[in-house]
Amino acid sequence: MAGFGHGTRRYPRSPGRTRSGAGPDRATLGIVGLVCAVAGFFALGIVLGPAAIVCGWLAMGRSWSGSRPVPALVAVVLGAIDTLLAIIWLAGAATPGSGLL
Repeated sequence: MAGFGHGTRRYPRSPGRTRSGAGPDRATLGIVGLVCAVAGFFALGIVLGPAAIVCGWLAMGRSWSGSRPVPALVAVVLGAIDTLLAIIWLAGAATPGSGLL
């Protein structure tokens, strides 16, 4: 019911017409994911790798179809490589001959 003087034509920036502004946009998420992926190669790869994957995935709009922004795609790929290397490094560090036990 658009009556009572609150029609959508008169107020184009009404709360229902614009995005909420809460949370980062896709470009920011792509850049954050890219930074996490690059930093994960140097420190805390087991944490920053999955963070890069999540940020990149959210920046791509949670789908593989359509146009994909380059930073988001690079963040997902580098985050996956980073996570895989961290898991291999942890598995190699936990072998019985490494001196941890």
